[in-house]
Amino acid sequence: METTNHPAAGVPQLDAQLCFALYSTSLAMSKLYRKLLRGLGLTYSQYLVMMVLWEKNELTVSEVGERLFLDSATLTPLLKRMEAAELITRTRAANDERQVIIKLTPHGDALRHEAAKLPPSILQATQCTLDQVVGMKQQLDQLRSSLMNASA
Repeated sequence: METTNHPAAGVPQLDAQLCFALYSTSLAMSKLYRKLLRGLGLTYSQYLVMMVLWEKNELTVSEVGERLFLDSATLTPLLKRMEAAELITRTRAANDERQVIIKLTPHGDALRHEAAKLPPSILQATQCTLDQVVGMKQQLDQLRSSLMNASA
């Protein structure tokens, strides 16, 4: 049987695509985080913002956006919901009213202790060693950098 006449000949196969492996793995990771974050009352996107602020509190919207690779149009509605949930406050910078400063509330800051319990659960779910996870993360960081450079 000749495969060149087959309708799928020369067409990219889904299971052979790196993009699909990344996408479906991201979906699986998000599903796990959704389950674990439910107890904290956070979405995954909110958790990412919180991690940035737990590292360094009182950042501008643009600084948070740079860390998360998000633009302000995407970030602003998320931050408004977080403010309504009393996780953060948003205030205009005194020296430049165009800048909005994001700061953790006491409630948002207190969640860091509960969130510290998540990484061991995630590591266990991966069924990988810590060295394997660190290696994958480094490879993904390099891949992201290469892809961002290629699309610039």
